[in-house]
Order: sequence, then C-alpha cells, then structure tokens
Amino acid sequence: MDLKSIDLYAGMGGIRLGFSQLGFKTVFANDCDVRCKLIYDANFSEAQLDTRDIGAIKTHSLPDFDFLLAGFPCQAFSIAGYQKGLEDERGNQFFNIIKILKVKKPLGFLLENVKNMRSHDGGRTFRIMSQALRDVGYHFQAQVMNTMEYGNLPQNRERIYIVGFKDPKLCDNFIFPNPIALIQTIQDMLDDPQDIDDKYYYNDKPLFESLKDYPFKQGQVYQWRRKYIRKNQKGVCPTLTANMGTGGHNVPLVQDGRGLRKLTPRECARLQGFDDSYLLPEELSNTVLYHKIGNSVSVPVIQAVARQITQAFDYQNAKPVRQLQLVASHTS
Repeated sequence: MDLKSIDLYAGMGGIRLGFSQLGFKTVFANDCDVRCKLIYDANFSEAQLDTRDIGAIKTHSLPDFDFLLAGFPCQAFSIAGYQKGLEDERGNQFFNIIKILKVKKPLGFLLENVKNMRSHDGGRTFRIMSQALRDVGYHFQAQVMNTMEYGNLPQNRERIYIVGFKDPKLCDNFIFPNPIALIQTIQDMLDDPQDIDDKYYYNDKPLFESLKDYPFKQGQVYQWRRKYIRKNQKGVCPTLTANMGTGGHNVPLVQDGRGLRKLTPRECARLQGFDDSYLLPEELSNTVLYHKIGNSVSVPVIQAVARQITQAFDYQNAKPVRQLQLVASHTS
C-alpha cells in the first residue's frame, strides 16, 4: 500500500507531483488561493484542491495520512505568537503545520521555503521553528539546494528543504540527494521562435527602448529589473519569481531569431520541471500563470528528496507501516 500524504499550501501541485512519482498517494490538498484550483484540479483527478483557510479547518476532520507536504508561505515569525500557543489564530502559517503534526502525528513531513528563512532575524526564526518541531516530537534535517545542482534544470533557484520523521531511526537513515550534472540547457526549455505569439515580443513595445542597446546573446535568459538588466553569470535562468511579468519587474527575457521577448508561461513551467503534459488552463491569464509558476517548486528536486525519503525506510530495522510502490503517472 502506498504512503498517504496531504498537500498543504499546495499552489499548482509541484510538491504533490514530485511525491506521486515515488508512490505517495495524496488524500487531501489545500490552498486558500482560489486561482490555484483551476490548475490543480485540471491535473489531479482525486483529492482536488480545498480552498478553505487551513487554519479554520478542524484538524481532527482531516483524513489520516503518513506524510505532510507543505511549501508554506514565508512570513515574519513572531516569538509572541508562539508563546501564546499553537491555537492562536493570529499566528503565522507555520504554526498551522505544527498544530496538524501535533494532532495527526504522521510518520514525517517535507517543508519547503526560501533560502533566507534559515538566516532570517539572525537565525532566530529558524530556532523557533526547530524548537516547535521538536516539541511535537519530530527529528529533522534541513538543507539548502539549488535547482541547477540537484534538478538538472538551468535555473538558479536556492530553496531550503526540511525533512522530518517521528522515528529518530528514519531521520538517521535519511540522506539528502547528491548533486547531479546539469545537462539540460536554456535552449532545451525554449519553443521554436516561429511558434511564439507576437504578444511576447518587445520589438514594438515601449520597453524596447530601454532594452535595445544591451548585448543580449541567444541561448541565455536575462531579467529586467525595472531599471537594469540582470544576467546570471553561470549562464542559467535567474530565479523565477511570483511577480515576473507584472509591473515590469523580474521579467525573464530571451533573444531569439525573431527578436527580444519574455518567456512564455509554458517555458517557465519547463524551467520548474513541469513537462508539457501538465495542463495550464487557457482561462487563466498569463499574469496568474506567471505568479503560480514562480511561486511553485522545482519538481525534479522534490522528486529527488522524495526518493531519499523512500530509501530512508530500512525495512528490517525501521519496520515501516506500508511498503512503497513506484508509479509513473502524475495523476491520482
């Protein structure tokens, strides 16, 4: 029987996708952003997205599960909120996770967030989080990993991954994945210029005046940062962000045979590891799609972590409650 998971702060489903490829079955999914639901539900037929506020859902009403998965929002962490208890409605989203772990007691969890969470407020934020996880009985490891080093995707994206287990043996058995060679290139992510809609090109747009004199090279991705152009020195795509393509900020740019343009949502999705079978509903605006893709995770990195979690189960010593079965499909 597959291990069961719940997918919190699920976004467009990147964490679920990575874990489903290793045999985890999602039994509950939640994100209060209703714009995610069209993408999520188009790609997963079971355990579709619940858009209620997770803090308002009675924890005991959640289905039983083995692993909690969460790419939770990065917010300021308050020691005052923690001291007032995990039930404080004014607490940040992390403590919703703590409450669920405390009540449901799953085998373990994966949490994903921005790299700076570890150093936020001089490390105080991470210390509070760590103590909260220990207080509800979990042992964990944390590591910052870059998509271009662990996901074979040409994107510079550093994120922290926190993997925890109830059983200290499992935590000891768990080893984060090793770096892998970056084989895929920017060019592998891009469509044929002849297939790109004219609306993505800047050739006749006002912004072109600010861009035309920069020495762009084909096969590289740049970012327009409102007042200047940014290029990653390693020749990969700068970090895709939630506000790319909006307000003229963090726009990913490429030069191709037809001119200068921004990346399409599909190309951005590829840079996050979503293959072309992953549906991006046409009824959603590009602005929304850029936001959701930039807010998502790099699926191959998630899959690599999920694989290591499955390997942490030593069947003779740890005696897991369920055996894993590999699956090929991303749908449930």
